Amino acid sequence: MDFSLSEEQEAIRDLARQILDDRVTHDRLLELERSGDWFDTELWSELAKANLTALVVPEAQGGGGFRMEELCCVLEEQGRRTAPVPLLATAAMGTLPIAAFGTPEQHERFLKPVAEDEAVLTAALVEYASTDPSAPRTSAKREGDGWRIDGEKLCVPAAQFARTVLVPAQTTEGLAVFLVDPQASGVTLESQVATHREPQSRMLLSGVTAELLGAPGQGEAIVRFIEDRVSLALAAVQVGVAEGAMKDTAAYISERKQFEKPIGTFQGVVLRAADAWIDVEALRSMVWQAAWRVSADLPAHAEIAAAKWWAASAGQRVVHTAQHLHGGIGSDVEYPIHRYFLWAKQNELLLGGANESLAKLGAHLVSDAHAQATA
Repeated sequence: MDFSLSEEQEAIRDLARQILDDRVTHDRLLELERSGDWFDTELWSELAKANLTALVVPEAQGGGGFRMEELCCVLEEQGRRTAPVPLLATAAMGTLPIAAFGTPEQHERFLKPVAEDEAVLTAALVEYASTDPSAPRTSAKREGDGWRIDGEKLCVPAAQFARTVLVPAQTTEGLAVFLVDPQASGVTLESQVATHREPQSRMLLSGVTAELLGAPGQGEAIVRFIEDRVSLALAAVQVGVAEGAMKDTAAYISERKQFEKPIGTFQGVVLRAADAWIDVEALRSMVWQAAWRVSADLPAHAEIAAAKWWAASAGQRVVHTAQHLHGGIGSDVEYPIHRYFLWAKQNELLLGGANESLAKLGAHLVSDAHAQATA
């Protein structure tokens, strides 16, 4: 595959970088943190005006009509600046599955507002004692022509802002995915805060009216679709986080002096920085291989699991190096380097850390080998 970006992809990346570099400054992030806010609504509006929040919304609903590669370009830039907006939730958790499995009427009702009204979408993928969205305890049952859901979801990003929440649930007919209005009767949202300070919600569902996404029997395919794309999106954000951490660290060690010499000239420091650079580039190559395969409609489960494993393992190595090379100042929560550490930890653990990702990769490899042996 060709790892170079097309002219269109470079233009998308450069536009996102320009907006984020202008808007996401250390002072702006400090202002949001001190106020107790996280969601930078002004930045979200700027990204929406540039059609970047609706990048993967189909053209028929006013979006860009792009695919996973282009989305990864923007997510990488978000990670590089640790930009506090619900782009991953809206694009990967919400837009992509609704675009792939929703009806034309659902496209108009849920995707068009993303393009025209700065709407937010999200999904409820986490439950107690499980990071596996395909095995929810949440249940749904038919009532007349509709459905009602009961259960509990954790760590739902941007639920309080969302137009709709995608909720996997068990039914008597198997796994299904439903669209739930977070303001509907029977929904209770309790505040939670993620590792990287994002406001999330514990979502309690009691007899909530829900709308089926996709056709009956498609639930497992939809959940796997969501899990794959969210895992890949997290890995793309992690590329930006790791690169941003290393660029800031490189600037710091070139200026910080001991014994009248920049610490960046010391062999131990140079070796750690070099290892981190290798990790960043290895992670980037894994992400782009997986993104290319997804955009080309090729099987990519193993490649996505590998990218998520690299995001979890290499991402943590890089931010630990960044913290270490900053010394004591790296522990100051009003100094910018700590944000990369918090974001990397969030990206590492959501939908399973390194061990879980490695287990998924092994399962995919075994499945592929069995399929080839029996073909």
